[in-house]
Amino acid sequence: MKRPRPESSDALALFGVTGDLAHRMIFPALYELAKRGALAVPIVGVAYSHWDLARLRRRVEDAVARFAGGALDRPALRRLLGLLRYVDGDYHDPDTFQALKHALAPARRPTHYLAIPPSLFATVIAGLGAAGLAGGARVVVEKPFGRDLDSARRLNEIARSTFPDDSIFRIDHYLGKEAIMNILYFRFANSFLEPVWNRDRVASVQLTLSERFGVAGRGSFYETAGCLRDVVQNHLFQIVALLAMEPPARRGFGAVHAEKVKVFQAMRPLQPGDLVRGQYEGYREEPGVAKDSDVETFCALRLHIDSWRWAGVPWYLRSGKRLASTAAEILVELKPPPQRLFADSAPAAGRPNYLRFRLSPGHAIALAARVKRVGEAFVGLQRELFLLDKQPGEEPPYARLLADALAGRGALFTRADAVEAAWAVLDPALKRHGPARPYRPGSWGPRQADELIAPHGAWHNPAPSGDGPRR
Repeated sequence: MKRPRPESSDALALFGVTGDLAHRMIFPALYELAKRGALAVPIVGVAYSHWDLARLRRRVEDAVARFAGGALDRPALRRLLGLLRYVDGDYHDPDTFQALKHALAPARRPTHYLAIPPSLFATVIAGLGAAGLAGGARVVVEKPFGRDLDSARRLNEIARSTFPDDSIFRIDHYLGKEAIMNILYFRFANSFLEPVWNRDRVASVQLTLSERFGVAGRGSFYETAGCLRDVVQNHLFQIVALLAMEPPARRGFGAVHAEKVKVFQAMRPLQPGDLVRGQYEGYREEPGVAKDSDVETFCALRLHIDSWRWAGVPWYLRSGKRLASTAAEILVELKPPPQRLFADSAPAAGRPNYLRFRLSPGHAIALAARVKRVGEAFVGLQRELFLLDKQPGEEPPYARLLADALAGRGALFTRADAVEAAWAVLDPALKRHGPARPYRPGSWGPRQADELIAPHGAWHNPAPSGDGPRR
């Protein structure tokens, strides 16, 4: 029996409307939807900042001017500004939710977006339930969803006690990126990949998500999160799941979600020896950062997936701030040929064949293969077969995910069991780990990260332009 199509929301309540996330990401996304004529519901901003509607509109105008890109579409901006409402109040005060209820009337199916610190998720969800604002509604929760396994379970229980499962949208903007969605498509739309996509042919997998900038004035937030909670448990693990999952048994994102959960369940819990934590020099001088902080701004980890396909293949994940470049790349390194016919095809001659996914900046897929040099000698060199995937009209991830949440489409959002299974992998390392090692800004992190990967070679350092490999 076919499931009925969900009804679209008739209002958006945006908690944390005066915050940095709303300014940098959500307002430009709403403007994008307004440009496409895909936004016609009232938007009620909620915050405890002693603002008024006029100041909120100025904030939206500033966000569009600074972050939206392209020529300004003034009619779209006017439409967006005309949809705005504002409620100022403390999230712990029941009167705030009554004021929101009044501002949302006569909406019957609002979407509540929690662009607020994770410590306030449970408070706001409980407030929505107590005010009768959960019936027929949806809730969108930003990452990180919980701080560890226990807190994620508690938050899931609170959310499920107020909203039905299919009305809870755990958002990770990485899942809305075109390059990430292309991993799923590339894997299962092409037949040539499957014979080599296993432990018999793959030597190791690397994933790097690097940023040249620091905490950018968000020191107080980063002190509560750190690199492991901020990007590994969500962004990087989601990418690993797409790379490592089995083919879904049927079409549909329900089957995709089920296979991704199996990957998390097959991951070996992270041990202290599998993790290197780092902190860039100068982090402790950032506003809001403790002078003796041990929070990691960099992490490198060795991951094992104990499945039939991936047993024995190490996965190396690395992320950090104030690194040499801002980029995201995957390197799937293949095993050398079983017999050495040519001396220069040995592993010692350089990096073996590999498949490289460039996720940002830009999208690219490259396959490295050896070709013979001109002459009588059987001597070659490695070249990349390079596919640059530039397509006009790419939809910003937050715009895509906001549109999906308002329409009730849950395909690109994370399920509760996936969140908990991912935390279960990370949990031991959150409780027991070594100190954060200092590293120089502009480097690729502490030397211990190189020692971690040394048994299987060296890190692939993404080139800033994305045009080719850099070792």
